[in-house]
Amino acid sequence: MHFTAKNLKRRYARSGTGLTHRLLASWSGLASAIVLMPIVAIAWLALTGGGADWPHLIENVIPRATVRTLMLVGLTGAATAVVGIVTAWLVATCEFPLRRLLSAMLVLPLAIPAYLAAYAFGELLTFTGPVQGLIRAIFGFQTSRDYWFPDVRSLGGAVLVISSVLYPYIYLACRSMFLMQGRAAADVARTLGAGPLKVFLKIQIPMARPAIVIGLTLVAMETMNDIGAVEFLGVQTLTFSIFDTWLNRGSLAGAAQIACIMLVFIVALMMVERAARRSQRFSSQKTTAAVHDAVRLELAGWKKWTATLVCLLPVLSGFAVPFLVLGNYAFKRLDQFLAPRLLDALLHSVLVSGLTAFVAVFLGFVMAYAARTGRSPVTEVAGRLASFGYGVPGTVLAIGVLFPLAALDNGLDAWMRDLFGISTGLVLSGTGFAIVYACAVRFLTMAEGTLEAGFHKLSPHLDMAARALGRTSAQTLRSVLLPMMRPAVLTSALLVFIETMKELSATIMLRPFNFNTLATLVYEDASRAKVEDASVAAMIIVIAGMIPVILVSRSLESRS
Repeated sequence: MHFTAKNLKRRYARSGTGLTHRLLASWSGLASAIVLMPIVAIAWLALTGGGADWPHLIENVIPRATVRTLMLVGLTGAATAVVGIVTAWLVATCEFPLRRLLSAMLVLPLAIPAYLAAYAFGELLTFTGPVQGLIRAIFGFQTSRDYWFPDVRSLGGAVLVISSVLYPYIYLACRSMFLMQGRAAADVARTLGAGPLKVFLKIQIPMARPAIVIGLTLVAMETMNDIGAVEFLGVQTLTFSIFDTWLNRGSLAGAAQIACIMLVFIVALMMVERAARRSQRFSSQKTTAAVHDAVRLELAGWKKWTATLVCLLPVLSGFAVPFLVLGNYAFKRLDQFLAPRLLDALLHSVLVSGLTAFVAVFLGFVMAYAARTGRSPVTEVAGRLASFGYGVPGTVLAIGVLFPLAALDNGLDAWMRDLFGISTGLVLSGTGFAIVYACAVRFLTMAEGTLEAGFHKLSPHLDMAARALGRTSAQTLRSVLLPMMRPAVLTSALLVFIETMKELSATIMLRPFNFNTLATLVYEDASRAKVEDASVAAMIIVIAGMIPVILVSRSLESRS
């Protein structure tokens, strides 16, 4: 028999693949149930938890927090859009000094969590900080009443801080789109008499609209997820209101009711993002110009140095300021690297991040492999639910995770008491398991997306050929696919590990008593106005976060 593609498909179909796919589909359904359970728990708790706090919430908390959240999301989105679009257009279509270096460096702020940037800007711009100190020295001012200086602990300060570290989401999406568009459309427009600015506004911006929308939705989700920066800067958002209602007012039901309001915004954002991705795929299929054949617009005179400055300022604001401020404090406290509290927090971070990476990569691999063996309604729904977890803020997930885990703990404890007279305590909700669960739900889509992209690079004929030669599904997976998927598996594990290490909003609400990660250790010190003491742990987080960012930067540089 000739091993043609047709014959391979026939033998592949007869070799038990259907049973394998059904098994994988059932595992995918389990993964989707794991993602869905916290959302169902939030809705159930909000509906059944009573309305004792609802009048207070609806009168004093929700309206103000909703307005603040919408203002913060809107202003941050506008700021990141301007910075991300302009810098992406400059590095993709123009030639100016340091373009290649800045093209890669513009991604560096992704290594800085928003709460670390807030602490750094607070230290830099406070009354006792170096900026106001220099102003007083130059002009002879004695007190803060002698001059006006913008307050960083405000809505404007939050917009500055958060947009400084989130603009790369829009920069990356738009840069890719501007490169894919090539120069063909722009050259045609110029032959018809259009100038560079008109080409940018009338041709390139409309073509990049789907990428801009995707970047904006990611910025909005990350802004709504933040709790460390908004609390430090004094901005009462819905996320902070959940935190305050639960921990300070002791009302889990009230926090769940606020969380349901947030979920409405999240679902709307995800629907917009999904529609934009469909439009982006359509737009990308229409793009035929070669990226590497593009001829960039050569800037001259003051324009080239202005372009360099425009691309340099976001790097200084989003990366250099936090890195230098926190790095300076950390350098003066090198002895703290061996402090017991820091070592304990580092150990907890590594354990939680490692377990989360293992769980997320395992479930993501199952879902990606199930999609490879054959599409079905179960795998389609599982994939969509997995992506839903990333959009849910950590504070919302914390509530949804705690409620069912506490119920399981209470049931297990009652059962063990009845049978053996032993109290098991809080085995699930009172340990790091709750943090692992919440982070695995939130970052599952990151692992699944990376692994699915890795599978797409492998021809399906590899599976068919191995099965035609007598290998079982398990043997094919073990001896053929897994060795070739090792880079994707390691990449996805690394991404989830580092994102979990940086995560604060869910961890601060789910951590057991006397259990600190690096992120919560930084949060505690900053809450006590001891940012200097938090600097060592903060720098470990930043250095860890730079690993995937450097990989992205090198990839961008190779395509510049």
